[in-house]
Amino acid sequence: MKRTLVAFVALSMSTAVLADTPVSEADAQKIRTALEAWGCSGGKMEQETEGTSVYEVDDAKCKDGQYDIKLDKDFKVISVTRD
Repeated sequence: MKRTLVAFVALSMSTAVLADTPVSEADAQKIRTALEAWGCSGGKMEQETEGTSVYEVDDAKCKDGQYDIKLDKDFKVISVTRD
């Protein structure tokens, strides 16, 4: 029981450290511009904190459905996954 608790606490702490961060308004505008080129809008914008400089948009609304979209540090779409 004690080992399980220690493992759970360690996992919880590591998850908190890796939490994504909100994007600045300037970055949000660049993301919106990139999404519009794909016919998408909206969604929750975050930047990954794992050192990858990847931006994420969860639940973006596109013409044919809802997607999770990832963009690189230059705001180029690198991944589109149907939600």
